[in-house]
Amino acid sequence: MTVYFIGAGPGDPELITVKGQRLVRSCPVILYAGSLVPLAVLDGHRAEQVIDTSTLHLEQIVDHLREAHARGWDVARVHSGDPSLYGAIGEQIVALRNAGIPYEIVPGVTATSACAAVLGVELTLPDVAQSVILTRHAQRTAMPNGEQLAELARHRATLSIHLGVAHLASIIETLLPHYGADCPIAVVHRATWPDQGWVMGTLADIQAQVDAKGFRRTALILVGRVLATDAFGRSSLYRAGHAHLYRTASSDDA
Repeated sequence: MTVYFIGAGPGDPELITVKGQRLVRSCPVILYAGSLVPLAVLDGHRAEQVIDTSTLHLEQIVDHLREAHARGWDVARVHSGDPSLYGAIGEQIVALRNAGIPYEIVPGVTATSACAAVLGVELTLPDVAQSVILTRHAQRTAMPNGEQLAELARHRATLSIHLGVAHLASIIETLLPHYGADCPIAVVHRATWPDQGWVMGTLADIQAQVDAKGFRRTALILVGRVLATDAFGRSSLYRAGHAHLYRTASSDDA
């Protein structure tokens, strides 16, 4: 018996991995976050029990996992996005370890990747940004020392900010000294869902666009020069004059 923490992806049911889909369709028990995971992700399942955990607290969820373990039934524990990022699986894992229940994590498509796809951009461009910082706005859970947004902004890397759209004005104020008013920023609402929407602008004008759209929650903020530039270096990987294990160098570097 194994509990599988499965990343369902950001919303589009076709973005779950092949392995994740196979487990959802074969496990006798499914626990899924109904407030974040569309029911279509469960299509084709043959489970004996399907439980929406959106109204359950941690102890109730763990009780279901223990019951499945006692029956010898595998569990598909389905989370949105990638369960290792803001998935609240850490506390479930501790409970499983303490109970001696085996588990496995099945990765999923992250919200950051989905938003980049929606916008049609690469988040790491040579000579522009080679680092992506995934973070969140401090709310009920405080940020550890050194992880405040002002500290992270000093790197001027591409930023992916979760749970922050309702505090966009404060975020902009924090970022302005480091990125500049002309820095591109995008806010993507419910990426890959049927009602997805987004706005792209600069730190100087994005607030008005977000207000006009009415985005208040379930949105990701992306910040960085990579969002709106064609001025970047060519990658070594595909440069004709660059040799690597699978390709010899060509004299044509056009």
